[in-house]
Order: sequence, then C-alpha cells, then structure tokens
Amino acid sequence: MHIVIMGCGRVGAMLAVGLEKRGHSVAVIDMHTEAFGRLGPQFKGLTVKGVGFDREVLEAAGIRNAGGFAAVSSGDNSNILAARVVKEIYKVENVVARIYDQGRAQVYERLGIPTVAPVKWTTGQVLRRLLPEGSEPVWRDPSGQARLLQVAVHRGWVNRRIIDLAHAAGCVIPFLSRLGSGMVPTDQTVFQDGDLVFAACEVEQTSNVEIILGNPPKGH
Repeated sequence: MHIVIMGCGRVGAMLAVGLEKRGHSVAVIDMHTEAFGRLGPQFKGLTVKGVGFDREVLEAAGIRNAGGFAAVSSGDNSNILAARVVKEIYKVENVVARIYDQGRAQVYERLGIPTVAPVKWTTGQVLRRLLPEGSEPVWRDPSGQARLLQVAVHRGWVNRRIIDLAHAAGCVIPFLSRLGSGMVPTDQTVFQDGDLVFAACEVEQTSNVEIILGNPPKGH
C-alpha cells in the first residue's frame, strides 16, 4: 500500500521509516527540505517539498494511488485542512490527523476525520488508524491472564448488534468509541462503520477474537 505522510518531524519520520520496513511505499511531504534528513540514508521513499493541503504537492506525492494519509505536522489547522482535502477530494479511506487542541479534535472526529493526541504513543496510534488490522492490547491484568483489546472489526459486521459480535467471538465488549465519544453498548446497539471496538478476553482467546471479528460474519 502507498501511504503519504505530511510532516517530517520526529513522529512523521518514525512513521515513514516504520511503514517502509513493513513493506509499504511511502511519500513524505514537508515545507523544509532539511527535515527530510530525519529519515536517514536507508529511506527509499519519495520526499516532496511543499504544504500537504496543496493539490499539486499531494499529487506529486502519489495521493491518487494512496491507501492511507497521515497529517502529523506541528500545525492543527494545516493537519485538519490536509486531512479533509485528502478524504473529501481524493477519497482516501484511511486518513488521520494529529491535533493538539483536544476540544477541536472531538469536533473533527464527528466530521469523520480520526484524530490522535500528541502523546508518547502517537506513532502507534497513527499506525492503528492507517493499518487497521489485528488488535492492540490496551490493558492487561497483573496476572497476565486477561486483557482488554482494541480490535479491528471487518466492515461485514456493520449493522450487526454488538452483542452478536461478542457472542460470535466468545468475548465481552464492554465499550466502544463512536465519533470520538465513548459509549457502553446495550443489547440493541449496532456496530457502525468507524466504531472502535474494545474487547475483553482471556489471553488464549486473543487470536480467536482477532480472526472472527477481523473477517466477515459467516453467511455474509
């Protein structure tokens, strides 16, 4: 998959190098040529000087063939503008913007632009948005026997009840995140496209939960 990254600061450079190691083609956009030095001599991807919401710059970075876009520059306004251009004009499916103002971040989540906060695990958060596969442990009990996972759920489950997802995977789904807000599902809550699902299970169940929810339901 081709991925375009706007911003070649510490996070942008780490993302670019990490994604390239995973076998993806990567293009990095930054206004300052010297910023590309953070990528190191082993980086084989494309570097483009300019602003990430400029359509000529985006197209030079290969946005028309991109499967993901991350706006991780130091400016909230630039990040969200670039993310909206890419999502609305180029119809890129996996788009994420780093936003420092958490009040505004919730607004953008409701507009369909996933955001991440500038915390120490930002790189991992962005990767989860760009490459939604498998699961990510977000909590483990001290004994190591149980864990809470953020699970990537296949779109084939859209409009199925959350309780049906839980029964199929043999786990408990205590809460989910929808449009930037947490919610505890009821028996009638249905899974919607874009929901982030958190599943609680025992360690040995992890693979089964990932496989069942990561694929369409039987008979789909």
